[in-house]
Amino acid sequence: MPYELHYWPTIQGRGEFVRLALEAAGVPYVDVARGDAKAMQHYLRDDAVQRPPFAPPFLVDGKRVIGQSAAILLYLGPRLGLVGKAEADQVWTHQIQLTLADLVTEVHDSHHPVASSLYYEGQKPEAKRRAQDLLKNRVPKFLAWFEAILQRNPRNAGRAVPHLVGGKLSYADLSLFQLVEGLRYAFPKAAARASKKAPLVLALHAGVQRNRRIAAYLASERRIPFNEQGIFRRYPELDG
Repeated sequence: MPYELHYWPTIQGRGEFVRLALEAAGVPYVDVARGDAKAMQHYLRDDAVQRPPFAPPFLVDGKRVIGQSAAILLYLGPRLGLVGKAEADQVWTHQIQLTLADLVTEVHDSHHPVASSLYYEGQKPEAKRRAQDLLKNRVPKFLAWFEAILQRNPRNAGRAVPHLVGGKLSYADLSLFQLVEGLRYAFPKAAARASKKAPLVLALHAGVQRNRRIAAYLASERRIPFNEQGIFRRYPELDG
């Protein structure tokens, strides 16, 4: 049976980190809500589901229902060949993924700093202040950390395309690619400035983009365009 990915059908959001892994591995999967939005509600609302996810994205694999992007990737990584076989590598990859998720949350909060239930238009002053700190302090700090671990990975010596863990493509590499893509969309000016100090991050991003399966996915209709309903939103007034 193909994997079933459940996520909102019109945005990339947190589901995109899982889509990239499934696409890179070339395995069959169904993006369920893009064809049947009601199916997702069954797992969220039906009392018969013993271990319901809190919110999408979640993955259904047979009888297993796994929520949270990082947990889904922890589960999929060994099955898709997108993580090292050693336990130390798997834990380290998961740690990187959780750190990526921290920054994704901070990006979301730059346009919804008061409450997710409020419209952006009702919290613009707070968003402006939050985005200024994000772009001045937080994004550079996170990118510096990713750059440092790329530098310290001994398997990257002499390679044109570096990796975060070991010498092969991992789901953390795919997620860092998506993070850079999102920052470039939402904050093109600030992302360009911050990226100047992270050449290995940019090299990883370029390498993932050239991956045969990822390139095909990015050019396909399966890749939902960035828009102002997702996590990465382009509000020019926030791009300081």
